[in-house]
Amino acid sequence: MQFDDLIRAGMTIREVKVNHPETVEVFEKLGFRESCDDCTIESVCRKYALLSQEVVQQLNRVVYRLA
Repeated sequence: MQFDDLIRAGMTIREVKVNHPETVEVFEKLGFRESCDDCTIESVCRKYALLSQEVVQQLNRVVYRLA
């Protein structure tokens, strides 16, 4: 795994879901709606008052089995 492979806050939700379908469950648990799929993770986190770093960390844990 390289840094460029990691999910980042500037990516769109659709991009992450398409490339990593296992993340769909994380987005659903967080309450992210499908209408937000073309938004960046960072912008949706601001809307829901979530820390984008924590959301990105959760997503990367699911995809790369990080501790």
